[in-house]
Amino acid sequence: MTEALLVSNVVLWVLVAVLALIVLALARQVGILHERVAPAGALMPTSGPKVGEQTEAMTLGDLRGNDVVIGGANPTGEATFVLFISPTCPICKSLVPTAKSLAKREGKRMRLVFASDGEKLEQHESYARDLKLDDYHYVLSEGLGMAYEVSKLPFALLIGGDGTLHGKGLVNTREHLESLVEAMDSGVATLQDYMGSLESDYESSVKEQSL
Repeated sequence: MTEALLVSNVVLWVLVAVLALIVLALARQVGILHERVAPAGALMPTSGPKVGEQTEAMTLGDLRGNDVVIGGANPTGEATFVLFISPTCPICKSLVPTAKSLAKREGKRMRLVFASDGEKLEQHESYARDLKLDDYHYVLSEGLGMAYEVSKLPFALLIGGDGTLHGKGLVNTREHLESLVEAMDSGVATLQDYMGSLESDYESSVKEQSL
């Protein structure tokens, strides 16, 4: 009886050791995959104003009748983050709280403006109330969307305080929104370009070491 108990304990400890090795191997693979999978940046279209170009100031009225200037140099030095949304876009609705959180995190360094067009004014007013956008400008303008050739939603722009277009693109996740701010901070047009430059630097270093 004692011998059988001893054997069972040995077998149990062997199984525990094997499981521990399997968990360590899986954790290592997850770490490798995390390094290989690049973060997703905003999907930047090729049409419209280019990142790095100077934008033109557009004075628009928001839903409360206040004027808001989008584009051009901002006297306060604040960057302007414009999120194009629509009452008929379910993804837009899910991204609004994320955009508000991002704006609060950036503080006075960046202001958040919501933009849309089409539909009835009453529908946009109801939409803004539902999303609690009282503290933000919400503009209705076909001209703004046409100026930046916005074809799909949700779409975002990030214009620096000096009026330079620092980022733009189709945004579907928090990572997409944050990538525009990261692009402005890093001076790289897109997160994809940044990851590409890192890969290029890595390949160059490998070649130098092989020589």
